Amino acid sequence: MNTLPMKKLSSLVATGAVIALAGAGTATADVKPVSAGQQVVPPAAQQAAPPRGKAAATASPLYRTGRLASSNCSPGNLPKGSTTAYKRFLSTVTNCLNRSWASQFRKAGLSFSKPRLRIITKKVRTPCGPWSAGADGIYCSTDRTMYMLITKTQLRQPFALGITRLMAHEYGHHVQNMSGIWNYYWAARNSSGRSGQLALSRRSELQAECFSSVFMRTVEGTLPVDSGEWDYTVNWFRKNGAKGWPQNDHGRGPSQAYWMNRGYGSASPGSCNTWAASSRTVA
Repeated sequence: MNTLPMKKLSSLVATGAVIALAGAGTATADVKPVSAGQQVVPPAAQQAAPPRGKAAATASPLYRTGRLASSNCSPGNLPKGSTTAYKRFLSTVTNCLNRSWASQFRKAGLSFSKPRLRIITKKVRTPCGPWSAGADGIYCSTDRTMYMLITKTQLRQPFALGITRLMAHEYGHHVQNMSGIWNYYWAARNSSGRSGQLALSRRSELQAECFSSVFMRTVEGTLPVDSGEWDYTVNWFRKNGAKGWPQNDHGRGPSQAYWMNRGYGSASPGSCNTWAASSRTVA
């Protein structure tokens, strides 16, 4: 097994996922927007009425679509010290995610539109609120945008597998948003007490991590994903993944590793139904 310095992973742990339906403020930092693209809508004859209420999360049509479509993603090298190369890498990976998930939504008979990507070099206030401390990436549902922060540490020590996993996690929240899973999440959250809200947050975050791992499996041969690095990453999250979230809204380390292994092992969104899983697997 290859070993990686912990500092390569530590900056990618506290990724942050801002999940607000409403917010104020605009991004004010140096950004590079990427076109959101056109909405992808399957033919009306193929569209089924999506589930509502709790079933939107527990019985999403995405769970019946089989393996995630391959995007033949080859973002190229990620050299040290090049902001331009880093931006190109992030944009290419986002396009790969767009292709894979747009295809999956078509198979599910659900409408889909791409998220926007804003690449920033300093923390900004998003429409969902202030930047989360320690976060390297945020998805804001208010403007359906992934905000990806390029830090000096990342430029000095670029880690292609780690940054791709992070992007795929934030994209997983967009999948939840577009599929209606978050409609249930927020309705349930608004009617829950503190412990219930944390439990719901864990199901959301662990599903996004599972969706991320599903994508990582599809790019294992083209990114490429080194098996030793992947095993090391999962084990790192098992031991350290909860340290950035003391309130336990992202799941304990063993729970994070469990859903990473499920997603990577199956390559199918159907393995990521955290909403119907037992509470012990989302602790």
